[in-house]
Amino acid sequence: MRIGTLVLLAPALAAMGFAASANAQDAQYAHAAIEAGKLPQAERALERDTRAGSREPQVLLNLAAVYAMTDRPDAARALYTRVLAGEDASLLMQSDQVARAHDVARRGLRMLDRSGTQQLTAR
Repeated sequence: MRIGTLVLLAPALAAMGFAASANAQDAQYAHAAIEAGKLPQAERALERDTRAGSREPQVLLNLAAVYAMTDRPDAARALYTRVLAGEDASLLMQSDQVARAHDVARRGLRMLDRSGTQQLTAR
């Protein structure tokens, strides 16, 4: 079973955890870049991992989070769906609690849905 490390990011996304792979240098860099708010750098590292064939849920969840935080809900939704289509994995949260990758992906989808509803009703 794969275990990554989750951290909580932006207050708007505080309900979600974001994974960092302890195995991949690029994923560690991306994790640090997300925490520092350096989303373009994180995106480049995570996209490099996915182009290289990574299907690790922690990579996909982090990239989905970057897409969501940079107003690309369709791209984020596609990655959350991809995580749900794959094998579930345990992710170790920063608070030493364990979360399931599928649960994190479902929360991400719900947040995207709520965000879209809020945008429609705010007009």
